[in-house]
Amino acid sequence: MNYDELRKNARINMNNVCRGCKRCDGIACAGEVPGIGGVGSGEGFIENVRALSRVKLELKTLHNVKKPDISSEIFGENVSFPVLPAPMAGMKSNFGGYFTEYEFASILANACKELRLMYTSADGPDPNMFNAGIEAIKNTGVPSIVFIKPRGVKEVIEKIKVAEEAGAKAVGMDVDGAGLILMVRSGQEVGPKNTDELKEIISSTSLPVVLKGIMTVEEAKIAYESGAKGIVVSNHGGRVLEAAMATCDVLPEIAEKFKRKMAIFVDGGVRSGVDVLKMLALGADAVIVGRPVAIAAHGGRIDGVKWLLKNYADELYQAMILTGTPDVHINSEIECFGNNILIKIKERGTWRV
Repeated sequence: MNYDELRKNARINMNNVCRGCKRCDGIACAGEVPGIGGVGSGEGFIENVRALSRVKLELKTLHNVKKPDISSEIFGENVSFPVLPAPMAGMKSNFGGYFTEYEFASILANACKELRLMYTSADGPDPNMFNAGIEAIKNTGVPSIVFIKPRGVKEVIEKIKVAEEAGAKAVGMDVDGAGLILMVRSGQEVGPKNTDELKEIISSTSLPVVLKGIMTVEEAKIAYESGAKGIVVSNHGGRVLEAAMATCDVLPEIAEKFKRKMAIFVDGGVRSGVDVLKMLALGADAVIVGRPVAIAAHGGRIDGVKWLLKNYADELYQAMILTGTPDVHINSEIECFGNNILIKIKERGTWRV
């Protein structure tokens, strides 16, 4: 199995909704929402990939890091490496209808269980989308974060209770879904959340609450002061606001203020284990990957997802050797030169989420 095979099979199985591009960069699918692309011109998606490619690492091989430790801990769960599949749903509208919602959720949940990773489940306009992830969690027992759209407070709390009963390790709300037109048109309540609403939601559960879609220091501060235990630096894969900044560009400032205060996750444009290392060095505690995982699932089911994620782990391990990085709790400095960012990885870190 290799990525070319996965891409070819996925292109067929997704009815060409995804072209299975060699470089998944958002250009061929620009504007295809619903679908797998970025909204409008697609620049939000494209810039995530483009900006991360401008981040460079110092090559270092005269050191004692011979066997780096890529394992981590997320909300008390030991994981083999700090990568999670993104919460994804909408099989018919976004991915061509090859899988049912439950089939897709089950593939990802089982792959995570076998690889000792944390799974994330999704929510969406169709109730089957949320229910599929819950059933996958129940049937596998995989450690998980259950994400809920920014619905009305009462409905969010009801869904949190469902997540608790399913055995979730944490719950999340993808607040960047506040303007999802498909949900608004179907009469479902989604929208921004003020501080009082956040506090009511967060205080309703003993589980850690993660807010996904945080792109500024100001909103990270609101999340922290409202009681959130984690945030996801995310622009929803460029699928909600065409002109959004790239996640890797805003991550360092957010991490500078809130590292060790909250768990910091990030998504957007990650296409390799080297990209995972870049995001960790920019300040993330763990990295979330979306479209490549969906391609791998459609191209090779569980084996495809496992192959992709194992490949990321191998690439991360190799990159850590070649940068003198002993473990994933990274301390680094950032320098700018021209249009590029250079990351200088320093001594061992100690923080675990």
